[in-house]
This record gives sequence, C-alpha cells and structure tokens, in this order.
Amino acid sequence: MRLSREAEAFSERLGHSFKRPELLLRALTHASIGSKTRPDNQRLEFLGDRVLGLVIAEALLAADLDAVEGQLAPRFNALVRRETLAAVAREIELGAVLRMGRSEMLTGGRRKDALLADAMEAVIAAVYLDDGLEGARRIILRHWRQLLATVAADARDAKTALQELVQARGEPPPVYTEIAREGPPHAPLFTIEARLADGTNERAQAGTKRQAEQEAAQALLTRLERQT
Repeated sequence: MRLSREAEAFSERLGHSFKRPELLLRALTHASIGSKTRPDNQRLEFLGDRVLGLVIAEALLAADLDAVEGQLAPRFNALVRRETLAAVAREIELGAVLRMGRSEMLTGGRRKDALLADAMEAVIAAVYLDDGLEGARRIILRHWRQLLATVAADARDAKTALQELVQARGEPPPVYTEIAREGPPHAPLFTIEARLADGTNERAQAGTKRQAEQEAAQALLTRLERQT
C-alpha cells in the first residue's frame, strides 16, 4: 500500500516513515467515513491515549527528580489534555489530511479540538504499532519537547487559578457540586460541576472527586481565558 502525496508529506512533518502505511491511513480515518472495509481510528485513539500518558509520565519524572505527586499531576494533565493534543495536531497540520464524511467536513471537522485531539492519539498509536514504544517515545518527545520544558511554570493548580481569576473580577469563588457517581465502589467515577455566580459552568469526570474538581476547574478556566 502506498500513501498519497499529502499523507507522505504529513509523515515527514510527523517525523516517522511508516513500514506499515495502512496504520497511518487508519489513524487518519474519522468514524464518519469508516466502514467494515475502511476501519476508523477509534480503537487507535484508545491505545494512543495510554501510550502518550506513559511517555509523558516518564518524561516528567525524569525532568524533575524532586517533584512530588501534587506537582506532577497538574503538569501531566496540562500535557495530555485535549487542547494540548489539538495544538500539537495543528502544528503538524494533521487536520489537512484527515479523512472524514462530508457532513463532518462541512461543520468544520478539520478545525475541531475534539476531532484533532482524537486523531493525534490515533497517530501516536499508529507509530507505536509500527515501531514499538521507542518509536512512539521519539515522536512524542519531539513534538512535546517545548511543552515539557515550560509546563512546570505553566501548570498551576486549576482550582486555585480559577479562584484567583474570578476573585480578581470581584466575583464570588466557584462552587463545586457532585452531579453523579457511577461504577462499583472499588472503581467509582465522579461527575463534578464547577459553576460561577453568573451560571457559567463546566463538568468533568474522574475516578476521584478531587481530580474531577480539578478537571472541571481547568475546563472552566480555559473557557474564561478564551473569552478574554
């Protein structure tokens, strides 16, 4: 199987020459155009998320031997969140080579954070399956190098940063509410809503209330920062 000229150019921007080009084509195929004969990238997204998490966690530990978990966790979250994945995808023009259905294309699918982030995870998985963990690590560190270098300064505790932002505006602090709790007692999944006095809110899910609150705060913080 041969890649198109556009896919070859993307492979060069990514920094990986695929021995199995069908893996890249699958990573670039959105569910809106997938079929039994043209598998989409959803399963690869699942794998790529785990590969990225492992590599980033290892890199953070190696970069700061004195950092405690409370410092590492927000840095990790900042590096693997949807917005970061989408930003990396835009830098290598991933959206330009995505294969998707007409309706998805007409609604701006090539520019959507969620779609770009999912596809970036799928591409990471494709590299992992094509060249193993070392190949995936090389690609991830290549495109996350600058982010890793600055994340210690950028990754503030989201709840603290959000509270400082709204208080600077003369508004009351955000309120965090448990909306739902799912799953078995040994592996619960909490849904937490972060809400401001004016009703602006975001929700997040995580395995602990603390983490769900942090992620909801980060989502709300990101939303507010985009509005400024």
